[in-house]
Amino acid sequence: MAAFPLLVGLAGLARVRTRGPALTHTAKGLLIVCAVELALFAILFALAWVASRASREALWWRWRGGFWIVAAGIGYSIAIRLALGIVMLWGSLLLVATHIVTLQGLQYFMKANRPDVETLVDVAALRENPLYFWLSVTLVSFVVAGLREELWRSALLAGMRNLWPARFGSGAGQIVAVGLAAVLFGLGHLSQGPLGVLVTGLLGLGLGAIMILHRSIWPAVIAHGMFDATSIALLPWATELFKRLQQA
Repeated sequence: MAAFPLLVGLAGLARVRTRGPALTHTAKGLLIVCAVELALFAILFALAWVASRASREALWWRWRGGFWIVAAGIGYSIAIRLALGIVMLWGSLLLVATHIVTLQGLQYFMKANRPDVETLVDVAALRENPLYFWLSVTLVSFVVAGLREELWRSALLAGMRNLWPARFGSGAGQIVAVGLAAVLFGLGHLSQGPLGVLVTGLLGLGLGAIMILHRSIWPAVIAHGMFDATSIALLPWATELFKRLQQA
């Protein structure tokens, strides 16, 4: 299970060189890609479960908190987005203030290494094809990304707790485990460039912390789905804005 995001990241790099965005250019192609990715993950997850026979409690699958979990997940998605913005802003200011980089150098780096969303989704199809758009903000965001990736995280954390309880069973040990999972999660987005790896790694850190706090995957699934859905929905507007800023 630990190797899964690394394999996804390497596959994404190969796809960039050969066939364009991971979610293809059409609604039909998107459905096929989603079905294949979910099937492959289901096979890997089933093999891991057969080997471990992990319980629902060990995997934190129980829904805890009733309807308020949905509200909490939405709130967490907003909080994570704000936290990412603050971390990136203060990190950039610190680099400039300590003269590690110049402001011009930082601006150049940010422009040259912005997350390459075109490797994931066809922005033109989002703008022009309503079915492609809604499949992306629902099926892709909440199932392929939110549910699948949080199932992976819960399985990895459960495996680390059970295999090395002395190291990862305590509160501090679980935080370390979340950090390691976040590194793997970030590397799973290699096709989006270094900033994409950094942002998704920080996102994984927040989602893992939510999972530990609630002892349940569902607030993290909802937060992850909402984060991805709003990001995808804003992509056509954000891409157009970025192009205008470059031309200005």
